Amino acid sequence: MTTRDLNEEQLQKMKTHPGFIAALDQSGGSTPHALALYGIKDHSWADDDEMFDLVHQMRTRIITSPSFTGERILAAILFENTMDRDIKGQPTADYLWHVKRVVPFLKVDQGLEAEKEGVQLMRPMPALAALLAKARAKGIFGTKMRSVIKHANAAGIQDIVRQQFDVAAQISAAGLVPIIEPEVDIHCPDKAKAEEVLTAALLEQLNALPGEQLVMLKLTLPEHDDCYAACVRHPNVVRVVALSGGYTREEANNRLRRNHGIVASFSRALVEGLTAQQSEAEFNALLDAFAQSIFEASNT
Repeated sequence: MTTRDLNEEQLQKMKTHPGFIAALDQSGGSTPHALALYGIKDHSWADDDEMFDLVHQMRTRIITSPSFTGERILAAILFENTMDRDIKGQPTADYLWHVKRVVPFLKVDQGLEAEKEGVQLMRPMPALAALLAKARAKGIFGTKMRSVIKHANAAGIQDIVRQQFDVAAQISAAGLVPIIEPEVDIHCPDKAKAEEVLTAALLEQLNALPGEQLVMLKLTLPEHDDCYAACVRHPNVVRVVALSGGYTREEANNRLRRNHGIVASFSRALVEGLTAQQSEAEFNALLDAFAQSIFEASNT
């Protein structure tokens, strides 16, 4: 895949535009928690269909808010159920790009394996090829997939990075830009060491990429500032983005400011404090304030 195969306007936005990514991709087991934070308790729905209707209403309210635009938000990460639905009569990805000028990404992983050698690999994705074809047809620009590092186990970290890049090659071949997300758990007892090992493993894989293959990296905000500076500068990397990982919005923003060239890809740290019970004016004002704080931390 070369840059000519991609939407050039979207690619240039992801490479150069100031802003951050809104991660709106909670799915499956994480959806009840996301709804609970939004003020909707788990007795409010009868089955999964009703639950996903409620979460789509929540995401629609966020995406259609006047505070949610491409001036500050580069991209939004969706999960498959959201991609398959409409917002204001348009497919979600079309609405994001054509109305909001926000680049659409899709979460493609199917969750995590049990911990082994200090890490959790991604589960197998036997339907990935079909999902990627559907994503391309629906106007998705790129993908995101997550695995987790719990300990600074070099063999486990090598396995995680190798798996991520192997799947990324399939995603790139399908004409999409993969976001590679080997999250370091913020409670990892040897977090700084794990990040050091991860940096070396990432650079080894990045240096082996064909010159035209582009990836993004989504990484935990590190213990040592600018730990990932070599990844930020790498010619095959469109952008390095940071997950909030359980840090408060304030802590995540403070760490982000200290890591040059990295922008946010926050989930809970973006929407925490927004509730179904708020008026439109209150909801939009809070989302505006949250987005502005993350935008400033991403682009200081």
